[in-house]
Amino acid sequence: MQVRPLVRVQAEDFDAGAETRRLTSGRTDVGALVTFTGLCRDEAGTLEALELEHYPGMAEAELTRIAEEAVARWPLTGLSVIHRFGKIAPGENIVLVVAASAHRRAAFEAADFLMDFLKTRAPFWKKEHLVSGTGGTWVDTKAGDEKDAARWSPS
Repeated sequence: MQVRPLVRVQAEDFDAGAETRRLTSGRTDVGALVTFTGLCRDEAGTLEALELEHYPGMAEAELTRIAEEAVARWPLTGLSVIHRFGKIAPGENIVLVVAASAHRRAAFEAADFLMDFLKTRAPFWKKEHLVSGTGGTWVDTKAGDEKDAARWSPS
């Protein structure tokens, strides 16, 4: 039976512990659980906040598509993807991926795959708000992120 991934796009913070318990509570088929939490960093003290914008509906649809692709590629017993939007201060959560499987390799690879594609294909736009008060700048996808995502494509 193929699992249905949980996908949420929200302004509110999330509780990574509660999300992992949701995937494992009362289950004996989960042998591996890999979590990734992406946090907002302060960029050496220059960043006041990171603002994430998205198109409601479109963002959820694309995240669901990426999560369903992961479920089709690896034998997962559960998968959650939560991505925040709005103004996020340094140290706060941005994204959570929780991949559960009977075995570690599938959970690691699915989580890695999801993060590579969230960094490159998820329809979020990021604007940096600087401590200096100067105008914020929009953040582009980095070449390294594209290279990481390319390794999942068939050659």
